[in-house]
Amino acid sequence: MIIYGRTGHLTGASGRAGDSRGKEAFAVSTTGSTLTRTQQVPVGARQLHIAMIAPPYFDVPPTAYGGIETVVADLVDALVLRGHKVTLIGAGRHATRAQRFITTYDVGPADRLGEPMPEIVHAAKAAAILDTIDVDVIHDHTMAGPLMARGRLTPTVVTAHGPVHGDPGEYFRALGDTIQLVGISEAQRAMAPDLPWSARVHNAIKTETFPFRREKEGYALFLGRFHPEKSPHLAIDAARAAGLPVILAGKCSEPVERSYYTREIEPRIGNDVTIFGIADAMAKRRLLSRAACMLFPISWEEPFGLVVIEAMACGTPVVALRRGAVPELVVDGHTGVIVDQPGELPEAITRARQIDPAACRKHVEASFTVEVMAAGYEAVYRQALARPPEPWMTIAGSAPVI
Repeated sequence: MIIYGRTGHLTGASGRAGDSRGKEAFAVSTTGSTLTRTQQVPVGARQLHIAMIAPPYFDVPPTAYGGIETVVADLVDALVLRGHKVTLIGAGRHATRAQRFITTYDVGPADRLGEPMPEIVHAAKAAAILDTIDVDVIHDHTMAGPLMARGRLTPTVVTAHGPVHGDPGEYFRALGDTIQLVGISEAQRAMAPDLPWSARVHNAIKTETFPFRREKEGYALFLGRFHPEKSPHLAIDAARAAGLPVILAGKCSEPVERSYYTREIEPRIGNDVTIFGIADAMAKRRLLSRAACMLFPISWEEPFGLVVIEAMACGTPVVALRRGAVPELVVDGHTGVIVDQPGELPEAITRARQIDPAACRKHVEASFTVEVMAAGYEAVYRQALARPPEPWMTIAGSAPVI
């Protein structure tokens, strides 16, 4: 039997399961230039081999900045603990439980973050790597990588880590059923309900790695990029109006970030403002656990916000504007305070300091653990493998005409 790919060319990717409803489970495998069906254990009852593709800029996990890489590292570890095999494709070094790590860059080009070429090169190298290994499912966390899913028989799961409106939305629409698209919040999916969503899986953290501290110090904290979307200038204004000093820790390397810093942050710096710079994993935990509150005054529809659950895991309440996924993450009045306007932030800071730190920690432990995240993605993988062959797959009794 010959199975044609989308382009009409014989496809030599690793197998994907077919429709098992009332039929035997099968996979497409390669023997020389011929694709054949082979018997397989039902996909719901066997170990999976997952190719996990991280972005190319930072180690996995990163030493400091790199939210996606942090999520990828935690997901890899949780999947291995669930009995699966993971081949991790990334840049630099890794410190995960992945049974195999293949790098596309010896050192991640972090200084080129925001440029298109590192992702394009990474995607091309990852595709070449995938041609040499046999996996059940590919989970891609990059933007360029999913372009290689067309014509591939192995299911490609893609997590949308960023915005899904404008050009990104058009991109995912064009990819269509070549991928299994996963959102990281209901707010994100609501921004583009017409996209071919397969599931929603919240990001998560290893709560046990974040120190819980009940006694707080007298400062507010902003932790994030110095970017207009993150609006750290609103954090300064709010903390100052509330009578609290503020510490700002985050990345400021891209042109838009440096320009914003010069325009909005420098004029506001005073004795009550501390610019910390990028906080590594240890410094981040120390800052979060001791802060009276964590300020999240975003000015865009952020699809998640990992720092929000990291703060709550430390027992630190979050003061945020009602944008994006914030209402999905913060229980207003219980684990933080959510307001609609920047002018309401100072009073929200005062209210947040009355919140029980233990309630913040318990909320994260109940809702945002890596075990829950891994179970969610495993369900997506198995769902993708159980799907019938796509319409672009046709079966013929003779060799394809090239």
